[in-house]
Order: sequence, then structure tokens, then C-alpha cells
Amino acid sequence: MPQYFFTDILIFNGDNSKTYLELKHKLFKFKLMISKLKNFLLNFEALASLLLRFGIGIAFIIHGYAKFPLPPAGLVEYFGLPPALATSVALSELLSGIILIVSGFLRNPIGDTLTRFAGLVIVILMTNIFIIAHPDWFITQKLFTSEQIFLFIGGFYFLIKGNKV
Repeated sequence: MPQYFFTDILIFNGDNSKTYLELKHKLFKFKLMISKLKNFLLNFEALASLLLRFGIGIAFIIHGYAKFPLPPAGLVEYFGLPPALATSVALSELLSGIILIVSGFLRNPIGDTLTRFAGLVIVILMTNIFIIAHPDWFITQKLFTSEQIFLFIGGFYFLIKGNKV
């Protein structure tokens, strides 16, 4: 009994072998085109991670730097944070952004560990920001349309993925 592929059974048309061969050839060309497209897009996989790394890193550098001079008066006055905690928030934001960017260029276990560490710091920062600054956002439209949720997700991405692309 001859073996047929699933696609052979679907397109086999009885005695019309010419149509069958034409369809089989078109299917082969389509699969080849998909394969070439996949190979082309694989070249951009590292670029996508790099763009995400730079976007999140720069955002945290900007947010941290905006809180200078230390201690950040806005955090101390508005949220009532102690000056030492407010200073650590600003420094954590600034340094996690710098570490996230720099560690992407270190192709060794240290770079991978630093990337995961920066991701962990970002997740911790963003979790506390949600709890302290935006407790009314939980599971609302405001949460999912804010910049903060994407920074949180990006932190999780680098915590889980590290430098592995």
C-alpha cells in the first residue's frame, strides 16, 4: 500500500495526475518561500532583543536621572519616603538602566547574570511603584495603557531570558 502525506491525500485528484503534480509543486514553492522568510527574520531576532534592552534601559536611566539631586524631593514630599529610601529608588532606577544596557554587550556568564539582576531590580521597582504610587490601577484599563506595565513586562523578560537570544 503506498504511503501518502496528509497534503497528498488532500490535493490528490483521482486520475488527474497533472493537477496533482502542479499543486504539489506550488506547495513546495510555498514551503520554500516560508523557509526563506523564517531564515531572513532570524537575522533580526538579536536586533529585537537589543531594541527592547535599549528602550527599557534608557527609560530607567531617564527616570532615575530625573530624580537628581539626591535625595529626590518629590519622593520624599509626595510619598513621604525617608530620604535614604528615596535616594536608593533613584539610584536603583539609574543603575539598573545602565547595567541592563552594558550587560548586553558582555557575552559571558557575568553579562547574563547582570542582565538577570537588572531585570530583577526592575521587577521589584515596578511592583513597588504599582503598590505605592498606583494602587488604584490594579486590573483596570489604566494599568494596561500605562508605560509602567511595559517596563514591568520588560523587566520580567530580561529576568527570565538573560542574555540568551
